[in-house]
Amino acid sequence: MHLAVSLNIATTDGRDVPDFGQISAFVRKAEGAGVDMVIISDSADVPSTSLFEATTLLAALATVTNRIGLVASASTLAHQPYNLARRFASLDIISHGRIGWNATLEQNPREAVNFSRPEGFSDHDFRRRGEEYIGIVQGLWQGWDADALLFDKVGGRFHDPDKMHFLDHKGEFFVVRGPLNVACSPQDTPVLVMSGLSETDRDFASRVADIILVEEQSAEAANAATADLRRRALATGRQPEVVKVLLTIAIESEPPIDRLRILPGSSGCDGFNLVLPAGVTALQSFTDRVLPELQRHGLAGRGQQGATLRARLGLGEGGAK
Repeated sequence: MHLAVSLNIATTDGRDVPDFGQISAFVRKAEGAGVDMVIISDSADVPSTSLFEATTLLAALATVTNRIGLVASASTLAHQPYNLARRFASLDIISHGRIGWNATLEQNPREAVNFSRPEGFSDHDFRRRGEEYIGIVQGLWQGWDADALLFDKVGGRFHDPDKMHFLDHKGEFFVVRGPLNVACSPQDTPVLVMSGLSETDRDFASRVADIILVEEQSAEAANAATADLRRRALATGRQPEVVKVLLTIAIESEPPIDRLRILPGSSGCDGFNLVLPAGVTALQSFTDRVLPELQRHGLAGRGQQGATLRARLGLGEGGAK
């Protein structure tokens, strides 16, 4: 069973905001308890602020942790696909292969006006654009084979041209040649997490995602969602177990231990994504009260061992091709 913790560091009232020392201490305690990954986001549908931008925060957290996976949400509107792919590939090198991107096809109505699209997108266009965008990022991550860079000064060869792959993407929304000017990821490609899926997004997510976060709250609904996603993955030619499905659960003051113990067997999911507010009080409560209970009941520290996030999650190398 795998365990993720999600923090949205955007704040709407400016109170109880954790600084970097408090966030990093929290993540290190989660790492020590066996949490597989922490997912950081920094956006809200209402006016908000945050001390940090999520991907920059990941770079800092990578230097003070050793094993835990570090995942950031990043908007397909706020970044060009080449820049985002390069940023996450660089983060993966900094962290020695522990990075993931949480991508969503949900549109935040506050974003478009800040990125030269005051009129926004229709939901249909936003999803089509998002699918194209995610495909470009994954293609760019696969632009270099692991042994492509030779640095052969004597022979005068920087790389093996047969192991460098141009993307040459010419689509409806983007034109991107590639490859990235960043070496191959230590885990082949960063992990792609997808969340906020509508019914129409499930085929795409099942085809490309490594991890899918679902929000169904009953065991029956979670079981149906998990089975549906795995059927769709199989239909695209993937092995169903390659796609990991985590059930999202909001954590309040008391952890729902009984529910967490029962759900994996009854829902068919691969584990949980525990969502908590990123206030100082909430982080302290989680480390003082929730983490010990999760450990005591064997609900943390049950992931696989491995140096990279892919290895820890049992994903193998490479992601969707």
